[in-house]
Amino acid sequence: MTTTMSKPRVLGSASLGARLERIRASKRFRDGVFHNTKKVSPGLKGNPLPLLGEFFFGKANREPRATFPLVDPRPGWAKPSETGLRITWLGHSTVLLELDGVRLLTDPVFGERASPLGFAGPKRFHPTPVRFDELPELDAVLISHDHYDHLCLPTMRELAKSTVSIVTSLGVGAHLESWGVAASRITELDWGDSTHVKDLVVTATPAQHFSGRGMHDRNTTSWSSFVLENGTHRVFFSGDTGLTDEFRDLGARFGRFDVVMLEVGAFHEKWGDIHLGPHNAVKAHQLIGSGALLPIHWGTFNLALHAWDEPAETLVTLAKEQQVELLTPRLGAPFEPSRFEGIDPWWREVK
Repeated sequence: MTTTMSKPRVLGSASLGARLERIRASKRFRDGVFHNTKKVSPGLKGNPLPLLGEFFFGKANREPRATFPLVDPRPGWAKPSETGLRITWLGHSTVLLELDGVRLLTDPVFGERASPLGFAGPKRFHPTPVRFDELPELDAVLISHDHYDHLCLPTMRELAKSTVSIVTSLGVGAHLESWGVAASRITELDWGDSTHVKDLVVTATPAQHFSGRGMHDRNTTSWSSFVLENGTHRVFFSGDTGLTDEFRDLGARFGRFDVVMLEVGAFHEKWGDIHLGPHNAVKAHQLIGSGALLPIHWGTFNLALHAWDEPAETLVTLAKEQQVELLTPRLGAPFEPSRFEGIDPWWREVK
């Protein structure tokens, strides 16, 4: 039996009892916190003054000035997938994956803001293509780590009303339990651990990032990327991560991927090694060695200093130069990767 201790509701809860003992048994947990494989800094690199100047005087168009061309995915979801692998990007890192009939939703964020405050903080550029209660029946939800743009309290309140299983990183389960999710529905994985969702195997794999929802809980919960496979299809979900040589091991360990979902937004060269950005996403894709590249973690919140559409524009250029198969679906449009032809630069319609 696990227990949690009280703290402000939006922050979640710290792990106690059996959950804490499992955390302490992790090879990555030392001195009361989780560590990356190599030492990285989640803060600024070098002199912060140029960054402050960019923040106050930069000319980047950080937020779109028009509505997005959203697609209602429900008619597409009503039809069976012809190839067995269908994907719907719902914004930021929220993706509905369908692998031979098994439906899994990644990092669901349906709230208005990626923030502990309902009235302040990064606000959505666009509504979600569907409401949470309009999703098809899910087999599981996958949560990579506890940052607000990946672990959303309003969404978790909705999820708590259901019976859907949740797979997440070590320590995040305490937050979920404090918000009303039954412990029996939560599976926490350390790197290298696997679990089954029907015939789909979900394995937690390395990521180079950090965690925390408040001032005093930095790295007390884990963060992960994930591999999902069923013998027919194999997909990689990066969560949040910087560039790490550990991606080179994925191809050797798991084999060929159909799709590699990599975060490309909310990056800056002075922000350490904890986000990829488009250039390092292409490098990570090359390390992994296979799979079409589906960019995520962009186009929904203003979390950085670059133009809102810069990640996509840069990736289009890099993909042509590096001969990378790039997938740029419209928000809400279900698609089957093996039948997705060419690049759809939909963001250029947002004037």
